[in-house]
Amino acid sequence: MSRIEKLIRSFLSYPPEVSFADVERLLKHFGYEQVRSSGSHHIFRNKDGDMLTVPKKHGQKVKQIYIKTIVKQLKLEEWYEREED
Repeated sequence: MSRIEKLIRSFLSYPPEVSFADVERLLKHFGYEQVRSSGSHHIFRNKDGDMLTVPKKHGQKVKQIYIKTIVKQLKLEEWYEREED
């Protein structure tokens, strides 16, 4: 199992919070780049123009509600099922 697959599996378990570095790593893998940040809110966009806003809690952690949004927008459950086949 690759590093990214392990990361996706951890996101699919919906932990209470994850590190911002893990969120950033996952988004970059799926073609998102950080386009700007304002305080604790970081804006990511992909080449299709889809945007995600990810706020950091205490500068390091991302809350579960945003993890759910990321999983849904990136369709991680579908991606993971395809990779397992």
